[in-house]
Amino acid sequence: MHTIEAYENDIKSQSEFLKIFKKQKPLSEKQQKNTIFTGSGDSLSSAMLAEVFSNFSVRYMDPLDLLKNKSLSKNRSVYFVSISGNTISNIKVAKTAKKSVAITSKPNSRLAQASHQTILLQSPNADVFTAGSISFLESALTCISLVSHIGIPKNYNFYQKAYSEAKKSKITSRIFVLGNMHTYPIAMYCAAKFYELLGYDAHYERIEQFSHMELFSAKKGDTVIIFEEKNAHNTQLLKNLKKVGLNTILPKFDSKNKISQIIFYTFFSQLLPLFEAKKHQKKDCNFVLSKNLRKVSDNMIY
Repeated sequence: MHTIEAYENDIKSQSEFLKIFKKQKPLSEKQQKNTIFTGSGDSLSSAMLAEVFSNFSVRYMDPLDLLKNKSLSKNRSVYFVSISGNTISNIKVAKTAKKSVAITSKPNSRLAQASHQTILLQSPNADVFTAGSISFLESALTCISLVSHIGIPKNYNFYQKAYSEAKKSKITSRIFVLGNMHTYPIAMYCAAKFYELLGYDAHYERIEQFSHMELFSAKKGDTVIIFEEKNAHNTQLLKNLKKVGLNTILPKFDSKNKISQIIFYTFFSQLLPLFEAKKHQKKDCNFVLSKNLRKVSDNMIY
């Protein structure tokens, strides 16, 4: 099976997975104030979601920052989000933390062995080396459930709604994805999917900060995607961006429920680059084909 097909199959399986997702018992307010979430790549996005859904009681930190500043984890509980459980920075920090908890799909991984406790991710997948989709969704919801009481809404067909919005969206090869407090981590995840599947020049930023910084690197025809429900601020931003020749996308979703929004924008982030890859008849993900770059990545990660 080619890696793009495997990625698509994993995306489609998420709707059924949501019906059986097992949430965690939330940490107490006292525990949260003494807890750090960390991870790399997609997993860092999940850690970031833990911070915002805890109303900033827990913190997220980059694992390399924790490794270089060991005092930060010495007296705290650290939750490590890592699908593979083999990221070397996570493993080194886990050995020094007061309490280390591995959130991973590999119970026998080096991270699990170095941690005091393991939360096992059990979502099904195509068992093919491909870009992360269902594994991210499970890790994100698991992190959120550790800091907040959540429920998965039953009355939304997230896949079909995201499919419809992504299918009608037209993008270019240079993209800016913008998010707010709850959706900024998903904007980061979305940019990662454009890197992994297509190798596109993608950027992620907070909606306010974009107007101060990245906007000045934008060129006519570039695409700006906003992950936020329609309001006066982003309506004005879209109007102004269109005036200077930028392609804009504001995916339409009618729920104000934050969990629903996270799931919808996650599906949209997965489907938009998938449709672009299929339009160009790509069979494999860009990061799978980029063997020299992947070798550099592996050398630094593992």
